[in-house]
Amino acid sequence: MPLSFSHVDVAGHPRPQLVREVDWHDLSGPWDFAHDDADRGRDERWMDPAAPAEDPFTRTITVPFPPESPASGIHDTGFHPVLWYRRTLDAVRPGPGLRLLAHFGAVDYRAEVWLNGQHLASHEGGHTGFTCDLTRALAEEGPQVLVVRAEDQPRDASQPRGKQDWRPEPHTIWYHRTSGIWQPVWLETVPEQHLTRLHWTPQVAHARVQCALQLARWPERPLHATVRLRLGERTLAHQQVRVEEQQAVFDIAVPALRHGQDLGDLLWSPDAPHLVDATVTLTEPGREEAVVDEVGSYLGLREVGWSDGVFLLNHKPCFLRMALQQGYWPQSHLAATHEDLRRDAELAKRLGLNGLRIHQKIEDPRFLYWADRYGLMLWEEMPSAYAYTAPTVERVTAEWTQAVLRDIGHPSIVAWVPVNESWSVPNPSLVPAQRHFMDALYHLTKALDPSRPAVSNDGWEISTADIWGVHDYTQDASTLTRRYRHPALRQGEFTTPWPGAKRLVLDGTRHQGQPVVLSEFGGATLEPAQGESVFAYDTLTTTEDFAERLTALVTAATRSQLAGYCYTQLTDTLQETNGLLTPDRTPKIPLDRLRAVLTLPHTD
Repeated sequence: MPLSFSHVDVAGHPRPQLVREVDWHDLSGPWDFAHDDADRGRDERWMDPAAPAEDPFTRTITVPFPPESPASGIHDTGFHPVLWYRRTLDAVRPGPGLRLLAHFGAVDYRAEVWLNGQHLASHEGGHTGFTCDLTRALAEEGPQVLVVRAEDQPRDASQPRGKQDWRPEPHTIWYHRTSGIWQPVWLETVPEQHLTRLHWTPQVAHARVQCALQLARWPERPLHATVRLRLGERTLAHQQVRVEEQQAVFDIAVPALRHGQDLGDLLWSPDAPHLVDATVTLTEPGREEAVVDEVGSYLGLREVGWSDGVFLLNHKPCFLRMALQQGYWPQSHLAATHEDLRRDAELAKRLGLNGLRIHQKIEDPRFLYWADRYGLMLWEEMPSAYAYTAPTVERVTAEWTQAVLRDIGHPSIVAWVPVNESWSVPNPSLVPAQRHFMDALYHLTKALDPSRPAVSNDGWEISTADIWGVHDYTQDASTLTRRYRHPALRQGEFTTPWPGAKRLVLDGTRHQGQPVVLSEFGGATLEPAQGESVFAYDTLTTTEDFAERLTALVTAATRSQLAGYCYTQLTDTLQETNGLLTPDRTPKIPLDRLRAVLTLPHTD
């Protein structure tokens, strides 16, 4: 009998779309910690349990919170490019045929890992995870010493950093840094041959789901992969395929999708976010189908696309009502607890939003799970670098590829955004190489995942893209109406080609029915306290003024030819105080009133 998995079981798991029934061990909590401003730790062998004579690990940090944050217990926001972590484990060598793995959700920016002084792994990329096998370095008895070195150069403008400031203190729209370990670290015991990647691509119109899986190593002999899909008590598919290589891609027939009148009970949408439970079992033929590995997962049956200037969900028009989400918390910066992540997803739904544009951050998979579960449509965006160099091209390409492949199976993600506002490529209209890179990222994204729209450069200087995203911070609602209500907008014609500092569309870019989305607008704040320095696009005196401005701007966005909007922003973030909510997630005006505004019907 297969093991029993459900999306209830995966809530809180750091990798919710690939879960084993065996317990996993969370390494969150206190670790030994040291700054290494002189970068002498490797020479002095800080990774070696027997050296140096004077222990450099004199402080304690709470993982996974970054050392710049109060929640970490360190709360030092200065420039400290090299960080060291140490944790003593009680782990023992696993039994025959098993391996002990350590998973790191994200370490910003460059990481090295040792166990008992043996170097096990190196990883570059501050927003995607990695795994290292601890087995060969485990001591036969006694404590096991796990050491991590993280390097995050604050002034490196070619390093993808998103909204993390390269100056000593946050300025305008940039925030305190999130260095080192900032997502969960956890242990897992697995079979020697096991699944390392699993994702799903629904093809609703063809009544099937594509499954892609990857094994830890090339199989010595062919294996069988048995996939079971269930929605509640209903079995949707039960199919076995032969796996002869390390990677396999195959289609799973879902006959229930052929019944057009029953689709409402099957499809994922913000109004009905049905999640299908999945189990994948690897077996070895000829040995009474001995189980090699078994994992639980889930998926949502939905398709996204666009046509005639309209965004489509499950082949029907869907108006996007989004807010910009920085994913930042005052006490923990880009890191968050599972409850923090769940609360933000719940609040977005309570506000009446059907989506969020995750801004300059590859979000924690635990948040993606709650977006899947509650029915939030997300735009996933690559954190930008700020200088165009050869290392920028290498780093962004590598990390964006990792992010797309990690998150491709989440139904909540409906668009990929590799570039925002020409960050990473500051002059694509003047420097051909920069435009080539921007367009190449679009094509790379579509090569990895042709099932979703990709937005090559959101905000302005639009080139190759499936959605034309426009950033317009005018505070006058009548101006928004003039710009975005005229019928020719759906043919890609703008009355104001320069609403900001840069042109909207680059020369030679053709409109082919792409939707136009007002992907940043609004951004007003309440008048700050005396002596308080804030950033916003306008300052209002009272909460009633705030409510009236919000209502006027959202009304203009909904009475338009637009395919959707994204209000700036969901929450106040440090000095950028233009949120619908305060930093502690308190609504600035009554939540019911916010919901009434954000759910205004779309009319064109």
